[in-house]
Amino acid sequence: MKSTTQKVSVISSLSLLGVTVNPLTIENLHSLITKAVTNRQKWIIANHNLHSIYLSHHNSKMRAFYAQADYVHVDGMGVVLLGKLLGLPLSREHRVTYADWTEPLMAQAVQQGWRVFYLGSKPGIAEQGASILRKRFPGLQIATAHGYFNTRPHSQENQAILEMINTYQPHILMVGMSMPRQEYWVLDNLEQLSANAILTAGAAIDYVAGAVPTPPRWAGRLGLEWLFRLLIEPKRLWRRYLVEPWFILRLFLAELLKQPRLNTYDRAYTPHEKS
Repeated sequence: MKSTTQKVSVISSLSLLGVTVNPLTIENLHSLITKAVTNRQKWIIANHNLHSIYLSHHNSKMRAFYAQADYVHVDGMGVVLLGKLLGLPLSREHRVTYADWTEPLMAQAVQQGWRVFYLGSKPGIAEQGASILRKRFPGLQIATAHGYFNTRPHSQENQAILEMINTYQPHILMVGMSMPRQEYWVLDNLEQLSANAILTAGAAIDYVAGAVPTPPRWAGRLGLEWLFRLLIEPKRLWRRYLVEPWFILRLFLAELLKQPRLNTYDRAYTPHEKS
């Protein structure tokens, strides 16, 4: 259960397309992790993109996960662009994707002495990526386990993973098992996890290891990263990028036409305060 002992500084929350996000930059996220570590908190720092918004509207377990999340940053220029069209105070710096964030996060981990545990990717890939990160960031404390295991909460494999994580006592736990599997796993195991910041990290280490090609950063800035990913993995991603956006468009038009509407909840937001 979430602790209610520590109030956090004011962070605004924005409501759009039926979900809630926090306009957070990389620097803001580093500050949150610092607070979680300093205050010995356990916070879920999740993210939303158009795919997760679609899933949240169609999947009760995803809604339960986001209800548990303490902070939700924006991972997708599509969300930023639609938010701006709806009059929300979102900008490009609020779009934080792991293709851009992983290396600054590792640099901050070295500076702060944070231990990082990465759970996910195919066997061998996570450790390959971690080895590359250790070379790039001398002194980085990072341990890994692959994501190909029986994730049922009481399975022997899952219990072994939990023991491995909790023995390591990470300040940051990155769970990169694709969406929604990673969110399900965090929700199912939250009570047993010992970590300060739990991040749903997608293909973060796959990018580092070269197992998944990193989209050009200019494409990300222009909101075209989806096209690059679709061309690389059409069988897996065609529905996400060619079908789901029509549902998102309906949500957007409904919100655009809503009168009156509230754009911003300018209130104190803490990870223990839910509407």
